Amino acid sequence: MSEAKTGCAIIGSGNIGSDLMIKIKRYSKILEMLAMVGIDPESDGLARARRMGIATTHEGIDGLLAMPEFANIEIVFDATSAGAHAHHAEILKSHGKIAVDLTPAALGPYVVPVVNADACLDHDNVNMVTCGGQATIPMVHAVSRVAERVPYAEIVASISSRSAGPGTRANIDEFTETTALAVEKIGGAEKGKAIIILNPAEPPLLMRDTVFVLSQGAGEEDIRRSVAQMVEQVQAYVPGYRLKQEVQFERFGANHPISIPGLGTFEGLKTSIFLEVEGAADYLPAYAGNLDIMTSAAMATAERIAQHRFGKEAAA
Repeated sequence: MSEAKTGCAIIGSGNIGSDLMIKIKRYSKILEMLAMVGIDPESDGLARARRMGIATTHEGIDGLLAMPEFANIEIVFDATSAGAHAHHAEILKSHGKIAVDLTPAALGPYVVPVVNADACLDHDNVNMVTCGGQATIPMVHAVSRVAERVPYAEIVASISSRSAGPGTRANIDEFTETTALAVEKIGGAEKGKAIIILNPAEPPLLMRDTVFVLSQGAGEEDIRRSVAQMVEQVQAYVPGYRLKQEVQFERFGANHPISIPGLGTFEGLKTSIFLEVEGAADYLPAYAGNLDIMTSAAMATAERIAQHRFGKEAAA
């Protein structure tokens, strides 16, 4: 292990875990992949890890604990499921390891790197929300930081059905609940709603996200400028993140209020933001931007934690 880097492991050798492993190996100057953990000895992720010279185990977290590399691991990424993470989190905490959770379990604080990473660096478990959350919460925050009030925000994440593996499909309910809560807690909306669409179109389409935000006390130019700045910030770690078209606005006055079930009537500005996320194709095709933004955000968060907790700077 390089003394200049922070040792890490990934639990979950599926699509997300494999993509994250490749990103760390190729791009990170702060993190070092020491172990890949799965439960299927024949999984492509474990086979690929072995070819890359990374230690592996197919015996789950128990196998990780028995590995000699475990002593040098500081950060563990969990790319399994919400239910499995509850078990993993308790064990990792008892061994003094930091968990970066890519499931919707949300046992630790939500983290979206460009919005609130600095506030979460001292926690032993951080949650990466969801792919839809990573794509859309920066836009909700871009509006809320220049507005006096954001009564409501709604996000619609459309991903290719091909990019939704068993873990994603098993956690659909957790996805919507976790994302909606994070839209409120991190995005700054008083009420949030999240919808996910698995698009079966062939050929597969890129990830698309639509963000609707109702705000008061902010001008259109201020919002447009804030959104543009936030897009640039996200692109620093997700280059394929972009606006699909110009931000759109609609005003609702006293003579034409909008009615929102459960909230009543609203007067103010509706902002509509349309996004597209193209993946870097490190492991999966470019249409899997939903996975790419999760793994990219997780790596960016772990690097910030390593710099803060262990004083690690980018290795030369």
